[in-house]
Amino acid sequence: MIAILNFILLFFAGIYVVLVIYMRRGWAIIPYFSSNKAVHTPVSVLIAARNEEQNIGRTIECILQQDFPDGLMELIIIDDHSTDNTAAIVQQYANRGVKLLQLQVGARMNSYKKYAITKAIEVATGAIIVTTDADCRMGPQWLKTIVQYFECNDTYLLSAPVVYSEEKSRFETLQTTEFMYLIGLGAAGIGNGSPTTCNGANLAYRKSVFFEMGGFTGIDNLASGDDELFLHKVATRYAHKIGFCKAREAIVYTDAKPDLPSFISQRKRWASKSTKYKDKKVIALGVSIWFFNLVLILSLLVFICSLPQLHWMLLTAFGLKLAVEFIFMVPIAAFAQRKDVLKYLPLLTVLHSFYLVYIGIAGNTGKYDWKGRKVN
Repeated sequence: MIAILNFILLFFAGIYVVLVIYMRRGWAIIPYFSSNKAVHTPVSVLIAARNEEQNIGRTIECILQQDFPDGLMELIIIDDHSTDNTAAIVQQYANRGVKLLQLQVGARMNSYKKYAITKAIEVATGAIIVTTDADCRMGPQWLKTIVQYFECNDTYLLSAPVVYSEEKSRFETLQTTEFMYLIGLGAAGIGNGSPTTCNGANLAYRKSVFFEMGGFTGIDNLASGDDELFLHKVATRYAHKIGFCKAREAIVYTDAKPDLPSFISQRKRWASKSTKYKDKKVIALGVSIWFFNLVLILSLLVFICSLPQLHWMLLTAFGLKLAVEFIFMVPIAAFAQRKDVLKYLPLLTVLHSFYLVYIGIAGNTGKYDWKGRKVN
């Protein structure tokens, strides 16, 4: 039994090391982007908001203060049946050109966000659609950098970096570390020519491509996936036209979840998309990582319960995991100017195994809560 478990552990550890090194390569080959060219393309920034009265004003101010030519940007906020003052706050910006759409579909669907984005795109005037969230902050060069990338490259869809900031606890800082890992994986997949993941808090695509791909048709039955599933949809035809904007000016900052229940709910929502992946390479990547962490946990349990002679192999596997994740994370943390969080990586390496195995199961079984709604 020990020999079999050792073999399985080493086998999946080896796969994991190779995968992460391959992803490290994907990040490295993406060039840093910068441009001094003036922009000429009209853009529509879309935000689907539900009960965001605490955040929406700050986000609107950040967007209105962008260093961007007058007349080329429109900001559309879609109020998704908010029960607070979100809509009233947005209306206060009407004289500054901010447009408000209010959904009135009631409890008739599972994917409100995709519906909201679709309705906004139907009336949007911009040739480029940029989506972000109602609790985000961005520097004044954010939008210009995104549009410059489109104008300098023949890109159809652009993923851009999202970083947690303004942490209020160690728990939130751990999330910052883990989230940088996810953003790095998404960028690395694009760098390797096999897009895997992105984040709707900083995503842009040509409006013409959205309509060409049929929008969210075929993926509109799931509450989540306006970002990743649409990325995969575009990648089936135009993987070579998908880019990652590796520029600090393009970073969008947002908040980690304040407590464990809200964190688990968010990650279950994200994980629920995985059952809809059609790219076998993406599925194989996710399954391999999940199985490696499962085997780590099983080996730890066996070691604790009855087989202490397994300890050297277990330590080797965890050591390899930590080492390769550190190699992967250093340049990403440097890019985000958050190398301070790397000190949490040893702890996160252990905790992440338990979290990943649980979320992989929980995210694909049953319903979860999102802003007061039970969805699946």
